[in-house]
Amino acid sequence: MDHDEEQELEAEALAAIFDESFEIISPSPNHWKVTLYPVDCDDEAESDEANFVGCNLIVNLPEDYPEVLPELDVQIIKGLAQEQKEILLNIAMEEAEQYTGMPAIYSVCEAIRAWLVDNNIKGLDDQSMHAQMMRRARDEELKKEQKQQQFESQKLKEVITEAESEEIAVRKRRAEGTPCTKENFNEWKEKFEKEIEENEGREEAQALKDQTNSKKKGSNVKTVEEEQEGRLTGFQQFTEKQGLMNLDALERAAEAAANEDSQLDVEDLDVDEDLFDDESDFDDLDFEDSDDDGDGDSDDEDLDI
Repeated sequence: MDHDEEQELEAEALAAIFDESFEIISPSPNHWKVTLYPVDCDDEAESDEANFVGCNLIVNLPEDYPEVLPELDVQIIKGLAQEQKEILLNIAMEEAEQYTGMPAIYSVCEAIRAWLVDNNIKGLDDQSMHAQMMRRARDEELKKEQKQQQFESQKLKEVITEAESEEIAVRKRRAEGTPCTKENFNEWKEKFEKEIEENEGREEAQALKDQTNSKKKGSNVKTVEEEQEGRLTGFQQFTEKQGLMNLDALERAAEAAANEDSQLDVEDLDVDEDLFDDESDFDDLDFEDSDDDGDGDSDDEDLDI
């Protein structure tokens, strides 16, 4: 592919990306213009509200481009002074140098747009001493922030690199393994036996401590065996002589009670003989019931059973 074809393809790509913001001023030699704003807007009124700065990138391509650098220039559209124009031109040339031998115009446009986005503020075209001083202070602050970001980014890369190195070393050790020699086996054995002794010592100490605490708590408490010692079982209650429910003893007690009743002396009984006197006078007893109503009926008939 010759240089003319490469330039033509690059022009088609830029037209597809930037649309109306890309303009071919002259096709031979190629002379282009790209309009750049911080914010892309659909209409001019919206663009005026959103964008405080803007510029045109003017491109003249030599016949040997991209083997040689393009000729670049910056035209101010709004909000910028000569000082900012020089800054943008330097940014454009540095970016183009990085892409020598390759199509570079798109990368140059993006670098300029990034600067416009970071500096999309009013008053950059103010050339008063106060405005210039404020811009310098702001530029210094931006430089500090950029340096801090670069430092943190580099530090993060170093941390990642160190972590990756450690991971690689770990994987390598796992793959290679640890060779078993007499020295490292004896070293491992010594450590293992020491750990076993320490564990056994801790277990014995804990067991002794638990036993001591158990004795202190149970010194005044009888065990189940002690409480049941001397008690008769249910079987013993009915079979052995000392049992509370001994059947032989119960039978003997019942027979003794029966004998006592049969041998009871009647003469020893205290009986009131007057209760059985046949000559008792019952004449005074009134067996007739009087009826309050005078009907002669007995009270038994008035009962409600």
